[in-house]
Amino acid sequence: MSEQTDVMAAQSGVIELGGETTVNRLGFGAMRITGSGIWGEPADPDEALRVLRRAVDLGVNFIDTAAAYGPEVSERLIAEALHPYPDDLIVATKTGLQRSGPNAWHPDGRPETIRRECELSLKLLRVDTIDLYQLHRPDPGVPLEDSLGTIVELRDEGKVRLIGVSNVNAAELRRAQAVTEIVSVQNRASFGDRSSDDVLAICEADGIAFLPWAPLDGGDLTRARHLEAIAAAHDATTGQVAIAWLLARSPMMLPIPGTSSVAHLEENVAAAALQLSAEEIAQLA
Repeated sequence: MSEQTDVMAAQSGVIELGGETTVNRLGFGAMRITGSGIWGEPADPDEALRVLRRAVDLGVNFIDTAAAYGPEVSERLIAEALHPYPDDLIVATKTGLQRSGPNAWHPDGRPETIRRECELSLKLLRVDTIDLYQLHRPDPGVPLEDSLGTIVELRDEGKVRLIGVSNVNAAELRRAQAVTEIVSVQNRASFGDRSSDDVLAICEADGIAFLPWAPLDGGDLTRARHLEAIAAAHDATTGQVAIAWLLARSPMMLPIPGTSSVAHLEENVAAAALQLSAEEIAQLA
């Protein structure tokens, strides 16, 4: 299992975004194609381009990025590798975080910042309309309604098609839904981190795609041992089992594991073919 390279992302099943766009349920997160600390250029730019092209070859048709990744580097590399984009490829990006250095992230949800970043993302991605625009994180200094209201205006202007949010709690998600239709939520979630289970429940009830970031976290030692035992039974890696568990856990899950390595990408996509038994799923739960 762990060395398969012929598994396609389509084996993960499909999910609808906003009732109008269908994508395979195993996507790619383009954060790791930048430099250390998600800052600057990647150590191996050619490998970063190969990763993006190989992802599409393997049937990945949902790529998630952000203005803050690099900053600007991830979006530019996506366009360099894949533009003109395949008709079925959705490139989602995010706004609302500023950077001051490696691993430094600062919320900025001011309307003027969102408008400026949208224009830059359009330019870097070489598109007229962003498929899915997500608020990267609520800014405690700006009402959530003001930040999202600006994205609604951008949608009305034809610069954004679908709207999502990221790093929100259940109350913030409800506030966001009061402003506009939310088609996706991107929160930290994994086998080892279930702190967003209440948000996932809302997504399941309302038909919202849930994009778990950092999906390969195995959690504490006890949980990690469960992963290891099941991985051994399937001749798989623990990362593949963690992805397969997310896919099995909810039909609204759209995992977006990221990497800067073609080999690791192929390993992650192979998880789409890993079928866990009901007993194994219960054991992991």
